[in-house]
Amino acid sequence: MLDDKGVMHFFRDEYVWTGFHGLAQLINETWGGLDGPVDAAFRVHSKEQPLAHQRMFVFKGSQVWSFFEGLLVPGFPRNISLEFPGVPDNLDAAVECHLGECKTESVIFFKDDTVYIYSPREVPAVKIRHWTALGPCSAAVRWMEKYFCFKGVNFTRFNPVTGEVLSPKLLDTRDYFVRCPGRGHGSKQNYSHSSIINRCSGQSFEAFTSDDKGRTYAFRGGWYIRVDSVKDGWHAWPLNHTWRTLHGQVDAVFNWENRMYFIQGSKVITYVTDQLYIPVLGYPKSVHEELGVTGIDAAFTCPSSSKLYVIKGNTLTMVDLVQSPRVARDNKTIAISQVDSAMCNEHGIYLFQGPHYYWYKDVAELEAATELPKIGIVTTQFFDC
Repeated sequence: MLDDKGVMHFFRDEYVWTGFHGLAQLINETWGGLDGPVDAAFRVHSKEQPLAHQRMFVFKGSQVWSFFEGLLVPGFPRNISLEFPGVPDNLDAAVECHLGECKTESVIFFKDDTVYIYSPREVPAVKIRHWTALGPCSAAVRWMEKYFCFKGVNFTRFNPVTGEVLSPKLLDTRDYFVRCPGRGHGSKQNYSHSSIINRCSGQSFEAFTSDDKGRTYAFRGGWYIRVDSVKDGWHAWPLNHTWRTLHGQVDAVFNWENRMYFIQGSKVITYVTDQLYIPVLGYPKSVHEELGVTGIDAAFTCPSSSKLYVIKGNTLTMVDLVQSPRVARDNKTIAISQVDSAMCNEHGIYLFQGPHYYWYKDVAELEAATELPKIGIVTTQFFDC
């Protein structure tokens, strides 16, 4: 379970490990009023209920404990049947599912071979499923927008809506979730690979983007890093972990109307940004056919705008995505050239060049500028290095 500060906790027997390495502690010494072993645990995600948001729930037998900022919430422990009506006692595992990844804010409970999906805003509030391909889980966790089912020391990734198994084989927790001497899925990678997946390496990124849900991504060398989820830690993932048909480097990425567009060479690939990223039929298409441009160094759209801005060399071109067919127009010369990537969000426009970035308040300021603004460091501003 992740706590309200984004720290992972591992429970086994009477002990708990805090963080991805370190010594075990007795549960009853660190979690007031709770004795191990425990059955299940999860961190609540409910922005519509601020008082409950980020609370942690820990289950044992027929009771549930709730903690926030390290303290037991008054009124707990309570019977599970009172706090989560319709959810059974003696659970095996539990994991929260966020809105956008599930239809509504939900909690997925596992007991034996039965799954109980608790969605208090739906009728009925509890739906029963049998995910035979996934099978029983001894623990479960959501981390970095991904859902993991543990089976003893092994784990697999799964789809929280369908229960589909997403890992080609069972993986060992000691190679991924905890740091053990001589183990680790990245321990034998070469320096070049390490510089790609290490957010603090200073190597340039090929693309940045922020989607309509506020999720911000950085892309490099066929991998991506989620930028806005620092509270849950940092991790690089292969592109096909999230965009299942996408492989290799990308040249530019932008978002518009619940779709994410990836530019790879002369092709564009599109995904619907729904509960999961779903590839749109009919793609890839040529960049010229889809966008009316040829050659892209970087591209961005700003929130709630249909205007796509494409940068090639030191030329800024606008494409109105509402128009059909789409036509490039309003070419403007800008003060910066040869950018690696670009992004626009609620804070303004960022142009990235190697380990540095330049910030502009809006498109008008970018077009009017005759000199480069103050330089910023990408790893410091975006990756907390």
